[in-house]
Amino acid sequence: MRIGILGTGTLAAALGEGWSRAGHEVSIGGRSQVKAEKLAERLGHGVLAVAPREAVVGRDAVLLAVSWDGVEDMLGLVGASDGLLEGTPLIDPTNAVAHGVGVLLTEHGESMARRIAGLAPGAHVVKAFHLFPADQWASSPGAGAGVDPANVTVAMCGDNSAALHVVGELVRDVGGIPAILGALDRVRQLEEVAGFVIGLAFAGFDPNSAVPRVPSSPVLD
Repeated sequence: MRIGILGTGTLAAALGEGWSRAGHEVSIGGRSQVKAEKLAERLGHGVLAVAPREAVVGRDAVLLAVSWDGVEDMLGLVGASDGLLEGTPLIDPTNAVAHGVGVLLTEHGESMARRIAGLAPGAHVVKAFHLFPADQWASSPGAGAGVDPANVTVAMCGDNSAALHVVGELVRDVGGIPAILGALDRVRQLEEVAGFVIGLAFAGFDPNSAVPRVPSSPVLD
């Protein structure tokens, strides 16, 4: 696939490396061309540094790897409001939460994924990759966080089945297991879960200990 990444931070680096290792063509666009070039050089594997607008044109998927409060500026920079991302799977890994607290900063009933969909008309927004830290995907699947990649489930929400399939394949390429929980109508629940996990972690508790181990139900044909 031809994958565009908007952003030059830790998640952009980790997933960019994983996807390029899996054989995808990865292009990185950031607000700083210098940072994009340095990241592309560090990742190797033919990763390219391009202008942000070029990073979204003609791509099979685009990762919006910027902080939640930088989303509007970045999408404005690439011309998303003009429909440039129409038909493109747009991966949203953002967490709009108060640092160290985990309280969502979006309006009551609002989600970042819905906000992004409004800023990028026609894009097929998929919420994914927002729960695990970036080092989960660094170097090799599961290497950073010490979690067996076979046990890493990436919860996702989206309205378009084809986009969900594409993102699911990209999840598998970095060692995760995609789990589609529903359409964007359910996405705020996923964002609340991130706030719950972040809040516990900053309070000094292991989030894993707060979630009961419940066996999965068998899939019925």
